[in-house]
Amino acid sequence: MARDMTVREAGEKGGEIRKKQLGHEGYEELGRKGGEARKEELGHEGYEELGKMGGEARKRELGHEGYEELGHKGGQRVRELIEKGKEAESK
Repeated sequence: MARDMTVREAGEKGGEIRKKQLGHEGYEELGRKGGEARKEELGHEGYEELGKMGGEARKRELGHEGYEELGHKGGQRVRELIEKGKEAESK
């Protein structure tokens, strides 16, 4: 006998279907629009608090070492982007 789908499972399934419909770029744009709407709804302070909550959840998920590694990777990526920017300016 098949079990009922949870709300979370249904949401994930719907999200995957929508991603296929829109394609990668369209799905990114949808996310950007949603983020902007949420930011407008919450205001600067509320959106900042939401980001902090997400960061704390991610830290708990990864543990101290994993979160530290994530920060290191982010720093490396920023360095790469700065270098690319400098190269583009010099051309």
